[in-house]
Amino acid sequence: MIGRASEIKRLEKIYCSKEAEFLVIYGRRRIGKTFLIRQFFESKKSPFFQVTGSQMGTLKKQLTHFADSLSTTFMRGVMIQTLKTWEDAFKVLTQFMDAHNTQEKITLFLDELPWLATPRSGLLEALDYYWNHHWVRNPKIILVVCGSSASWLIKNIIYNPGGLHNRCTAEIKLLPFTLAETEKFFQSRGISLKRAQILDLYMALGGVPYYLTYVEKGLTATENIQKILCDSNAPLHDEFTKLFRSLFKNAEAYKDLVRLIAGHREGVLRSDLEKKEKHVQGGGRLTAQLKQLEQTNFIASYVPWGKERGECYKVIDEFCLFWLHWLEHSKAKERLGDFWVKQTQKPSYHAWAGYAFEAICHKHIAQIVSALQIQSAESVSTWRLTGKKPILLPLEVGVERSGAQIDLLIDRTDDAITLCEIRYTSSPFVMTQACAAILKKKIEVFQAVTETKKHIFMALISANGAQENQAFHDVISRSIGVNALFEG
Repeated sequence: MIGRASEIKRLEKIYCSKEAEFLVIYGRRRIGKTFLIRQFFESKKSPFFQVTGSQMGTLKKQLTHFADSLSTTFMRGVMIQTLKTWEDAFKVLTQFMDAHNTQEKITLFLDELPWLATPRSGLLEALDYYWNHHWVRNPKIILVVCGSSASWLIKNIIYNPGGLHNRCTAEIKLLPFTLAETEKFFQSRGISLKRAQILDLYMALGGVPYYLTYVEKGLTATENIQKILCDSNAPLHDEFTKLFRSLFKNAEAYKDLVRLIAGHREGVLRSDLEKKEKHVQGGGRLTAQLKQLEQTNFIASYVPWGKERGECYKVIDEFCLFWLHWLEHSKAKERLGDFWVKQTQKPSYHAWAGYAFEAICHKHIAQIVSALQIQSAESVSTWRLTGKKPILLPLEVGVERSGAQIDLLIDRTDDAITLCEIRYTSSPFVMTQACAAILKKKIEVFQAVTETKKHIFMALISANGAQENQAFHDVISRSIGVNALFEG
């Protein structure tokens, strides 16, 4: 098992509990939810009952699968009676568990519960009844429900307004691998790649374990990306469509919303989305869609530093960013052979890489704060000023206030703020006098507009290191490279 240390620790606590436990685990498609639960509980050598929902499956099909699992787990393959309702299914399951006389734990794993709970199937009502009237009284039982549709689980299980309200005893949101975990994953498969190559793969695939299994030994990052994503028969050539269809009923509306947000590297305000989004008109529907995209880690929301309201949204899913930028508008026949090699030579490659690298940095905040040796970090955010109108800076007459973007802002308790400039370059970053002047102006504008009295430090986070020259030392207080993101 690679990574998942905190999740395994929680599962151990659940397994050792002296009371019945009800765990909800969710995360995006292909993130490894089923693998984690199976690996952990099957290793315990105690009864493990699993039934997996079928997308678009009928009630009859779901109950047939349930009966097959009952037969395998409790009856050594002997077929059992036909089940017609979920009440019947849970009644028979309860009888089998009551007949299991040992003190061993019994794990009930309802995988892809949103698919099991077909419309008007009565599953949630039956689950409510059997948990509250039977299973919760049995300290041997561990009920685990799982699904890729985080919004469905949160609404129908965690915040269920009926009998399941407040009944789950634990929840786990499974996140993608970090860069360090991705490196260990490759090492476990005998794949030896330099960290720059791993970073390139991560910018295209993210830390999704299933996607990473397609990376082949002996190929460069460029060759792997071509084979996995760009070839006409690439294994992930239609993953973008499958991904959204598996999670959302109105998949096209969610895809359109992600496309719209992805078009704003610096982030887009909720108020601007209400004006531009075609499929919703603001209000509750847009709120629900944004919340669901955030729960499944496609986007992240933040309130810019110094503001109390006015949320901004950014796409943080590397795979989605890659697909939307490179593949959505290109034809399969155009992506053969050396397609990806050609793209890496284009100016647009560096714009995309900068966006993707910035998203990765926001997922590795703990590593960045540690590498910058900041012991007093209080909050991490971003800051942006749009330069729609030329306004005089209050402290410098004659200097126009222009737009300014702070990629990462670390507010500290020691009367200081660290502003981070994030740069992706294929070779060590070289600070020019012109670039140094721009960064100094950013600091100047930030201080003037926010009127902060705190001391300002400027840090550099660069993908391939930086050459230190006089211009560098004039503005940068500390610099870290990609190796820092692989720590922890």
